[in-house]
Amino acid sequence: MNEVVMIGGMMLVTFGMRYPTLALVGKLNLPPQVLRALKFVPPAVLAAIIAPAVFLPQEDAGLQLALSNAHLLGGLAAVLMMRYTKNLLLTIVFGMAAFWLAQWLISLA
Repeated sequence: MNEVVMIGGMMLVTFGMRYPTLALVGKLNLPPQVLRALKFVPPAVLAAIIAPAVFLPQEDAGLQLALSNAHLLGGLAAVLMMRYTKNLLLTIVFGMAAFWLAQWLISLA
């Protein structure tokens, strides 16, 4: 029962903090500079989520920039695919396939 109360409380706090901002933004005319800056938020958040998984696959091992890092190889393959095709689904499939292939090849060595 405590978990349900805790989750409900977290929901109310999160909603209470975000809703007023979202409600006001719809009624305010934001300057063009702010609107331009807001377009960079999703890529920045995505990079902040993905970068640690790619460069620090094992937290205790530190930064891994070697070819023995399958996460890095899969990420590089995905970046190249997105650069040339601009197709999200193809990028995800190709990146995962490259990651699994790299993982398999590294395990053989």
